Amino acid sequence: MSDLIYLDNAATAFPKPPVVIDTMAGFYRDYGVNPGRSGYDLAVEAGLMLDGARRLLDRFFNNPAQDFNRVCFALNASAALNMIIQGVCHPGDHVVSTTLEHNSVLRPLYEMEQAGIITHDLVGCDGDGFVDPQDIAAAIRPETRLVIVNHGSNVLGTIQDAAAIGAVCREKGVLYALDVAQTAGMIPVDMAAWNVDLLAFTGHKSLMGPTGTGGMVVGPDVPIRSTRWGGTGVKSAVRTHLDYFPYVGEVGTANTVGIAGLKRGVEWVEEQGLDAIRKHEMDLTRKLIEGLREIPEVKLYCDGWDDRYLPVVCANVEGFESMQTGEILDVEHDIATRIGLHCAPLAHAEIGTTPKGTVRFSVGPFNTAEHIEAAVAGMADVASMRRVS
Repeated sequence: MSDLIYLDNAATAFPKPPVVIDTMAGFYRDYGVNPGRSGYDLAVEAGLMLDGARRLLDRFFNNPAQDFNRVCFALNASAALNMIIQGVCHPGDHVVSTTLEHNSVLRPLYEMEQAGIITHDLVGCDGDGFVDPQDIAAAIRPETRLVIVNHGSNVLGTIQDAAAIGAVCREKGVLYALDVAQTAGMIPVDMAAWNVDLLAFTGHKSLMGPTGTGGMVVGPDVPIRSTRWGGTGVKSAVRTHLDYFPYVGEVGTANTVGIAGLKRGVEWVEEQGLDAIRKHEMDLTRKLIEGLREIPEVKLYCDGWDDRYLPVVCANVEGFESMQTGEILDVEHDIATRIGLHCAPLAHAEIGTTPKGTVRFSVGPFNTAEHIEAAVAGMADVASMRRVS
């Protein structure tokens, strides 16, 4: 494992900062009880940790509601996106989204349309991988309830103009949801400045928390209903699920040890500084792109490294399917990448890489220049096999 070069950080950040692991172990050892269900000291401490994590994330995303209880924890961004889509949409509503979305948006929209609950339209991107906010404006109808957009593409690495899209939604009077799974912890996210009503985040990517953490942040005056019902630990005699935050979005026992790790991960990101983390990752991304451009058999997709991009690079080697290239990188060079369609099939359709997909390299804060040099050398090795054959 010590020899592994890990370049799959867009899937999950690895390794985690040691302080995150230490915090989780210490919390579970000292306060691993059910939070808020009883009045004894350990339960109170566990509940206070949850409140602290909510306060931190509410500030981190600059929620204009300034109410930390409107941070609702979930297993991941996929669960949060389901809560958002199903929680705000009603029969007959229309939703606007994009072809760059992850299946965590595409599939709920498709399932709800197949069930006859909603209709939806997907706005495409230009040749560089960017969505025109005016195309979103043009897709909005009188019955449009929600616009939901992927802030940063896990395939193309492109970052959408969240503020411009938010301005369109505010002008049109529709709810605006933003999926920041790829951008949270990498670039500042500002719900207030961007007019974001609902935000979905995951904890295990650039927020440096563990898997099984994430959630939604709900802005002021956003009507959203519960989509799950169960235990809350308070008002147990009430037959209906509680209709106030955070219980609107939460049921049962929280993943307290995971949230403790997420809280420490966000603190670690702030300690390092988002600008410093991003500069490190984008410098390495530039080095990777420039190295891959020197290999004639390698084709790159939407390869940029300015402030409009994430540290994500998709590529293929002529004559090889992405699975073959990824296997060679893994077996022969101990390089971990992501292969295939990356759970975003329509984004691949936009760049002509369906059905086989691409090899995705995604840089994290613990990668080094030596890792990038090894990745370029590995791709050159694959390309040399093509030349020999």
